Amino acid sequence: MATEEAAAKKPRAPRAKKAEAPAPRLRIKVRAYEHKVLDASVKQIIETALRYDAKVAGPIPLPTEIKKYTVNRSTFVYKDAREQFEMRIHKRIIDILDPSAKVIEALTNLSLPSGVTIDVKMA
Repeated sequence: MATEEAAAKKPRAPRAKKAEAPAPRLRIKVRAYEHKVLDASVKQIIETALRYDAKVAGPIPLPTEIKKYTVNRSTFVYKDAREQFEMRIHKRIIDILDPSAKVIEALTNLSLPSGVTIDVKMA
């Protein structure tokens, strides 16, 4: 009984307030093999977003993904003679904070050069 009374008299700590949900944002991940084409398309995306008064964070460069392939130069005899090829995939991230419907519509109608991959997520 003594422990129940002590527990009843112990003051409770105030409850933590629930954190407010962060403002919605668009996270755009852009990938391409050529960095010049990638930078041009990122610039086009940012200009479109700024035209509609959206807050833009980025572009944030991500590490370049390098895929290497090794192949034999000739068949059968000369196993030590090999060639190496690589593909470099350059990446950037752009965050658009509090996007309006106009911004989203303008970005969907945006035409970008071939070889540029875009991944858009609402976070």
